[in-house]
Amino acid sequence: MAAEKLRDLSQPMDVALLDATVAAFYGTGSKEERTAADQILRDLQNNPDMWLQVVHILQNSKNLNTKFFALQNLVLFTSVVLEGVIKYRWNALPVEQRDGMKNYISEVIVQLSSNETSFREERLYVNKLNIILVQILKHEWPARWRSFIPDLVAAAKTSETICENCMAILKLETLLKFFPMPSYRNLTLQCLTEVGALNFGDFYNVQYVNMYNVFMVQLQTILPPTTNIPEAYAHGNSEEQFHIRVLESTQENISALLMGLEYLINISYVDETEVCLDYWNSFVLELFDAHNNLENPAVTANMMGLPVCLVFAANLTSMPLLPSVVDGIGAQLLQRRQLYAVPLSKLRMLMICRMAKPEEVLIVEDENGNIVRETMKDNDVLVQYKIMRETLIYLSHLDHEDTEKQENRFLVMVIRDLLNLCEMTKGKDNKAVIASNIMYVVGQYPRFLRAHWKFLKTVVNKLFEFMHETHPGVQDMACDTFLKIVQKCKRKFVIVQVGENEPFVSELLSGLATTVADLEPHQIHTFYESVGHMIQAESDVQKREEYLQRLMLLPNQKWSEIIAQARQSVDFLKDQDVIRTVLNILQTNTSVASALGTFFLSQISVIFLDMLNVYKMYSELISSSISSGGPFASKTSYVKLLRSVKRETLKLIETFLDKAEDQPQIGKQFVPPMMDPVLGDYARNVPDARESEVLSLFATIINKYKGAMIDDVPRIFEAIFQCTLEMITKNFEDYPEHRLKFFSLLRAIATHCFPALIRLSSQQLKLVMDSIIWAFRHTERNIAETGLNLLLEMLKNFQASEFCNQFYRTYFVTIEQEIFAVLTDTFHKPGFKLHVLVLQHLFCLVESGLLTEPLWDAATIPYPYPNNAMFVREYTIKLLGTSFPNMTAAEVTQFVDGLLESRNDLSTFKNHIRDFLVQSKEFSAQDNKDLYAEEAAAQRERERQRMLSIPGLIAPNEIQDEMVDS
Repeated sequence: MAAEKLRDLSQPMDVALLDATVAAFYGTGSKEERTAADQILRDLQNNPDMWLQVVHILQNSKNLNTKFFALQNLVLFTSVVLEGVIKYRWNALPVEQRDGMKNYISEVIVQLSSNETSFREERLYVNKLNIILVQILKHEWPARWRSFIPDLVAAAKTSETICENCMAILKLETLLKFFPMPSYRNLTLQCLTEVGALNFGDFYNVQYVNMYNVFMVQLQTILPPTTNIPEAYAHGNSEEQFHIRVLESTQENISALLMGLEYLINISYVDETEVCLDYWNSFVLELFDAHNNLENPAVTANMMGLPVCLVFAANLTSMPLLPSVVDGIGAQLLQRRQLYAVPLSKLRMLMICRMAKPEEVLIVEDENGNIVRETMKDNDVLVQYKIMRETLIYLSHLDHEDTEKQENRFLVMVIRDLLNLCEMTKGKDNKAVIASNIMYVVGQYPRFLRAHWKFLKTVVNKLFEFMHETHPGVQDMACDTFLKIVQKCKRKFVIVQVGENEPFVSELLSGLATTVADLEPHQIHTFYESVGHMIQAESDVQKREEYLQRLMLLPNQKWSEIIAQARQSVDFLKDQDVIRTVLNILQTNTSVASALGTFFLSQISVIFLDMLNVYKMYSELISSSISSGGPFASKTSYVKLLRSVKRETLKLIETFLDKAEDQPQIGKQFVPPMMDPVLGDYARNVPDARESEVLSLFATIINKYKGAMIDDVPRIFEAIFQCTLEMITKNFEDYPEHRLKFFSLLRAIATHCFPALIRLSSQQLKLVMDSIIWAFRHTERNIAETGLNLLLEMLKNFQASEFCNQFYRTYFVTIEQEIFAVLTDTFHKPGFKLHVLVLQHLFCLVESGLLTEPLWDAATIPYPYPNNAMFVREYTIKLLGTSFPNMTAAEVTQFVDGLLESRNDLSTFKNHIRDFLVQSKEFSAQDNKDLYAEEAAAQRERERQRMLSIPGLIAPNEIQDEMVDS
């Protein structure tokens, strides 16, 4: 009976009975009683409503173990629901429950912290309370608890142990990550002036001096940016943390410390590459941060353990430290660098000798000892490489001379030795390995190559040699490395260098046929793209045109031969070898167009009309084959080859128009001739013969020429809209390529040619809106996202138009209903950010007064509403109340009112919806990372900015630097 009474959580728990059960569990009862108590406590712990009893238990229990059980239950439940019940369900609680829990936990913390004995004995209990308090703070600050830090400071003035615990709260990692930097530090430091005054004001007794010292020592760990605290150290307890500062304090300790580092370095040479790796990374990072922050003496002084009052004063007054202090900091840094000079030098050698393989190296040795091209990337090795590379970069900054990092000495020595080794080495396998190394190294240092022409020319000529090496992988890597170098050094190839008679590009074009003689078609395309980048860098129009003609001479000659024979007999174009040749020529043109952009105009003009005729002929062949052979015909090799030509034709045109500058005459020259051969062909064809690239091509055209295409939109709609919708709306699987491209085209029209949409009939507009709704219902992420972005464009454009009332009267309720449907469907979690933006738009609009006509249907509503905002509020409450019968009317009403109140604050609005999704129990709390995808992306960008601030962390070839040659 007692057990059933405890398990009934529908009313306040009998805490005395719970105390007795906990006491039995902890050993005061018999074995049977302990077993029964254990089962009862397990049942309570597994009950999702148990956390509601926590405050009641904490207030009434006489047993410390019971209180700990209550808090443990809360913490356990927190871990189950990803950061906790407080994080996800706090805002759903009544105000009195929220305030009661917040005040009680604060009072218990103060009570336990105010006494030295209880504070030490129950430290684990206090720590759990601290964590829960910070979880609450995340919901209460700033709107309902802006005074949090001043409250801590006020409490800290009352006793030394409370002061110590206040600092423990401020140091919690969850709090550090919650408050924005640097506002958190500034707010903290401003508040600390009150405590700082205690040391110099009316309080001279020992208690307050000690309290002040504790406060300031604890403050040292707050001042550095939180990103500089190694994860392993931040989560370790005091016994687990490695106190390297203490070991540096005496000569005896230093000797032991250096010996220990020597042992670790020797251990790190074992075959297990991960041994000590994380430690070395953290150790070197700490030294680097102190060294790198010398320009910020306050931060460096804190990191060096210098008198914190200096740091405190410098931060509060925003004044620089005295030169003598700065010099002292620099001296200590120099002493530490000298202290670790020998082990760091050995560590550099270790990192270089044991460096993991980077992903760019394609030539590897297989299990049989054969040299082969790598086909699969080893993620574990890549992680090791990243950590080791980062560690070596920090080591290089600490002593670049010991690392020998200067480009002139390092690169010249390495590359020349590799080139000489390649000449001396026998055997194709060995040469392939060395070639792979050469190409990897030269591709990493474009700035060095730009500054040393002779070296650059030597490297490029060596790449040309590798292009004749047929060992698997070598030619691919040679062509890829050539492209990478040309993109970063293109200007160097079109000017006459000292000691040269002509620009390198001219010399290259003279020997073009020989250079590419042994390359496969896809390698030739990469090579042509590289040369296209060179030509693009030539500013002289006449020279540029001459280079382009010389580059395209071979493919143009072959094209002319094919067209000439086709004019004699069109059947010539049906030969499969001819079709492959046409495809190869088009792919070559596409590669050059991607590099030249507008400057490709003269070349595409040469082949454009003939290319459209070939396109039309092949399209008719495809259509007739599918019509006679059925859907299976589209899978035959012959039809696939024909379709490849069609697709490459569309890709070439799209690439050129996309890369070309926004010049209206280009659009007028190329768009009208395509209307029938491309658009008309799309409309006439059977579904299986329609190319999705037609949709992306016209999306590119509209994005490029914008409003100039308004008059063409009706024809585009007529050709593609109805027939494409019939293809893609039968199910969510057929014609996957058409789906995304169709909605991308619609979005381009909505963005740049919106007046054309207004001219649609109501039936046509309904088709558009239905297709948009269908798109964001789609489970394919890209399609749903495109549909949502398109919807936002439409909503904003119609809001600004004269048809605002008419549009929203027709679609407001439907859109809201459909968005809530996908928002609360776990299959559409990746669209959360856009769902929120659509809802925010709707709720802001309805409160703005722009909608002057009623949104409700007077024929079906028995009474009029005072305004649209009231209608939307009641409609939304009814909609959600029906959809979520497990939620009370009060909970639904509170959520809807919260949406309306927070509509102008996107962050609050978003968090309010997140809380609702978990509260509604539609979303489990285990995997909601998609709801935080935006914040995660922001964190990744912050990490990238940090890496950009440290030279070398991001490889030079990955940085989009200015291609300016001196």
